[in-house]
Amino acid sequence: MAFPLRESKLPILPFAMLVFISILIRCLHASDPPLTLDYYASTCPSVFEIVKKEMECEVLSEPRNAALILRLHFHDCFVQGCDGSVLLDDTITLKGEKKASANTNSLKGFKIIDKIKSKIESECPGIVSCADILTIAARDAVILVGGPYWDVPVGRKDSKTASFELAESNLPTADEGLLSIIAKFLYQGLSATDMVALSGAHTIGMARCANFRSRIYGGFKTTSNRSPMSETHLNSLKSTCPAAGGAGDNNISAMDYATPNLFDNSFYQLLLKGDGLLNSDQELYSSMLGIQTKNLVIKYAHDSLAFFQQFSDSMVKMGNITNPDSFVNGEVRTNCRFVNT
Repeated sequence: MAFPLRESKLPILPFAMLVFISILIRCLHASDPPLTLDYYASTCPSVFEIVKKEMECEVLSEPRNAALILRLHFHDCFVQGCDGSVLLDDTITLKGEKKASANTNSLKGFKIIDKIKSKIESECPGIVSCADILTIAARDAVILVGGPYWDVPVGRKDSKTASFELAESNLPTADEGLLSIIAKFLYQGLSATDMVALSGAHTIGMARCANFRSRIYGGFKTTSNRSPMSETHLNSLKSTCPAAGGAGDNNISAMDYATPNLFDNSFYQLLLKGDGLLNSDQELYSSMLGIQTKNLVIKYAHDSLAFFQQFSDSMVKMGNITNPDSFVNGEVRTNCRFVNT
């Protein structure tokens, strides 16, 4: 698709404009390069099994690794499409995306992808792209912590470029308003329904104090049902994250305090209670502008199968956001951190 390759400034847009953008982008997606399920059937038939075994080791040793890989995949796809650009290190001639404000101190898991890439290179040198490895690993990460299965179309190429600027502008932030976040998803060809379902990935993983400080010292008490459990949790959050700016910025807390290492629908149940950790998450249910998103939160909170099905569908849709330039000028990197020389 063409849109993610240019710098965007995404204002809060009226709903009618958001719908227009969504229709326009769906038309543009019709020309995206195709991905297939059997792309490596003859050239590297063991790729899925290798990724699965490596991810099993990583998640069994540390369940948090599932969320790290899933987040890496999200942040890759929202900048230039799913092309492995997020994996590139800074060099003299290339400014990567790792130090963008939404990524620095947040993205981890790079060494896991390095390890998987090394295993695959020993079996099928020069065949499997880093972008495909990350996409497959994200699916396996979800399965390993109790989430749904979906087939992963493959055939992506790795980009030779990265975009710090697009990483700054395209990635949603923790304190962003609902309409602005919807606009960013529509810009990628993803609907409001996709946005609510994909936000459910926050049922696993952690958030930094810097990203939830304004929430716990601001609107948390306004949205919370003030149950004893909620009050206890809020006090715990405040002990983890002091009010003074800068102090404890890198302290972390689970985004789903009920079942932090299990991929389930309890994230949405917490939103119903008003206990979402991030302002951007709680907006899905509490914003006066979010009639559709509120109804979806209620639906997924009461129907885990509906959540799993939509999450699977939306992950395939997000994974299909491609960088057309990489299909023409891209490559299969030998080392995921650097463009081939």
